Order: sequence, then structure tokens, then C-alpha cells
Amino acid sequence: MKVCVIGAGCSGITAIKNLVEQGITNVVCYEQSDQIGGNWVFRESNEFSSVYETTHIISSKSLSAFQDFPMPDNYPDYPSHAQVLAYFQSYVKHFKLEKYIQFNTKVQNISKTENGKWRVETAGVYPLDKGGRGDYDAVLIANGHHSVPRYPQFEGEFGGELLHSHYYKKAESFKNKRILVIGGGNSACDVAVETSRVAQSCDISMRRGQYIVPKFMMGKPIDVFNAKLSFLPKFIRRNLNQFGLQLAIGRYKEYGLQTPNYPLLKSHPTVNSELLYFLRHGKIGVKSGIARFEGKTVHFTDGSSKAYDVIISATGYHITFPFLAKSIVDFSDAIRVPLWLRIFHPEQQNLFFIGLIQPQGCIWPLADLQAKLCAKVLKGTIKLPQNLVELAEKDADKIEKQFLCEHRHAIEVHYHEYAKQLRRTLR
Repeated sequence: MKVCVIGAGCSGITAIKNLVEQGITNVVCYEQSDQIGGNWVFRESNEFSSVYETTHIISSKSLSAFQDFPMPDNYPDYPSHAQVLAYFQSYVKHFKLEKYIQFNTKVQNISKTENGKWRVETAGVYPLDKGGRGDYDAVLIANGHHSVPRYPQFEGEFGGELLHSHYYKKAESFKNKRILVIGGGNSACDVAVETSRVAQSCDISMRRGQYIVPKFMMGKPIDVFNAKLSFLPKFIRRNLNQFGLQLAIGRYKEYGLQTPNYPLLKSHPTVNSELLYFLRHGKIGVKSGIARFEGKTVHFTDGSSKAYDVIISATGYHITFPFLAKSIVDFSDAIRVPLWLRIFHPEQQNLFFIGLIQPQGCIWPLADLQAKLCAKVLKGTIKLPQNLVELAEKDADKIEKQFLCEHRHAIEVHYHEYAKQLRRTLR
């Protein structure tokens, strides 16, 4: 059996490892950059997706590590991007995975052959056999979903600099400027905090209330603290989490923020202690949603207006696979992504997605479980159910019920609940 893995980021490397572990060693992984790590390789250029200069993970090291490869004991609770990259490099070295990776090779097109295999066409420094083409029994897509920025649409045209947080790398270029950050997620809050250190002024625009939770609760990383409650029924756990959050930070209106009008965990929470601190110290101002632009002036939905030099839009990403025909997969503007277990295409049973999830927790251990399941399916030790179409639709229905129905939650999962589901299927 010949298997293709696309991407050598966190999901791709664990995909290779699990395939090899199941005895599937005819594996080729195509990585378009010159090294492993995906967006955890900090780059000042925008040639590839990358983290920004001061990035730290927002899940704790103990709940972010791959199953059989813990992070070093000397790592802090929330490692930096450099430490995360070093961890991935150690993982690749320990399991001897680099020989399966072909760097500087971009996948251009994947199409189905007459005999049911996948033809993968690439371009790059190291072309494939047959002039950049190869046929594979299965393809594991593990190239991430943070590469095509999603911009919001507003009336008017902004007269200053407008960019997506995808292109934000360092704060220093925003020194002495009037900054507006759009969004309430993790990237928006991080960018607001970092630019506020050097900016003349910094505001953050949120169109609705967002749950912003501190990184620590009772001296423990927030995910470690919450994990201790994971055995409880969901409604009890949610109420305890909500009560604990209010004890820890008080009411959101005390920070100038809107109070969310939906339950905790119905939306992807933002894990950030510094934003709350900076709000109360006057370093960051809060604005409502945007109504329209007029030159450098931004008019907000509450009737106020203010002039800015730069707007940074931290408004998420399209889920795109430019190498696949839209007749096979088209999730770009979807609020439903019908894949069984977030992995298995209901109609293309030798096409798998690794890491196509947005967990309320860390993605890497879940990608590890996903890859293990795919490897066992390919090995034949686990059989896929016959009613994949029905199961994929049920999974999409479940997400719509559990989370706010919008683009950013199309691939959302509860970390512990999803991990249990994968482990049950593996058994």
C-alpha cells in the first residue's frame, strides 16, 4: 500500500508516525516549506503561514503533548513557539520520520484515477516519479486550515492600512499608531495586547459578547483545572465552569465588555489573561461592532466613531483545499462540514482529514488519535461502517446543536468528549 500525507506540521508528522507504526511504510509526505513544523515555524515573510514573534500556546504542555511523547519537564506551563517547534523536531527525530518527508514540494492537484487511486501532482525542488505525478492508494490531508484569511465586509472603504492578523508578525511596525483590532478570539486578543505595548492607542472591536477566560484557575492551567471536571455531566460541568469564571474575573461589564448572551462553551472560548489586565489599565479600549468606514474614521454600531491608522482583522479563515476539485470537497464558506468523526469523507473512503478540527483544547493529541484510527482503517484492523453518509450528517447536526451556528464553529469539538469518541472507535 502506498500512502500520501500532505503537510509536515503537527498533524502531518503524527500521521506519518502512526502509519509506520501500523506497518504501512510506503509513505510519502509532501511539505511545501523547507522544514517540519507548519505554522509553528516563525517567519517574518508571508511566504508561508506562521505564528507571530511572541506566540505561546494557549493549552498547557501536559494536555498538548502527543500520547506517547511528553513535552520536556523543564518546559513552562505554556511553552513558546520556539519550544513547541523544538518539541516537534524532537518528535520527528525520535521516531525517525524525516526520511518519509519530501520538503520544498507543493501539492498542485489531486484527482481520482479510473482504478480508484489518487493521482497527486506536485511542483518543487524534488519532483516525483513520472514528471511530478504519483498514484496513491490513500491520501491523508494534514495541511491545516489557517492559510486563507477571511475578511469581514463593511460599507465604505478604509483610508488607512488594513490587514488580516494572518500577516501580523511583530508589534514594532505599529509603533505610535492608532490601532483597531477586529475580533474577539485568541488571535484578536493577542494582537491587541502586543500592539498596545507600542501603539499610540489600541482598541478592540467585538460585535457581541465573548467568553474570555484566564490562563490559570486556582493556580492550575485552565485546561488542567477543567479536565478534573470532565467526568461530570455536561450541564453540571458548564454551570460549575461559569460560576468559577465569575469568581475569578467578576462581571464582563466591569472590563467594558459585553456579557455573552449564550452559555459558556457554546462558542470557542478565548484564553487570555493579559487582555483583561490591559483593559482595566486603560491600555486597550473596547468598541462595539463596525457599521461602516469613512476614510480613516470608523463608525460603530453604537453610534460612536473614531479615527485609526491601522485596522487588523482577526476574523478567521476559510477552510480550503486548492489542490482538490470543489466537486470532491468545498468547505470554504460552509457552516456544516459533514465528515464522520471529522476525519472520514462519506463518499471518498480512501481520503482522510487529519487535524481538520477546532477543539476547545489542543489539536495535537487529537490529531494523534485521528491518525491512529486512519492507520488502523488502512491496515484493515478497523472497518469503516457502511452508513458513512448518515453518520457524517449526524456529526454535522451535533456540532450545529452544541455550538453557535456560524463559520468559526463548523469544525468545533469539545476536547474530552471528542477524544473519548475516538478512543471508543479505536477499541
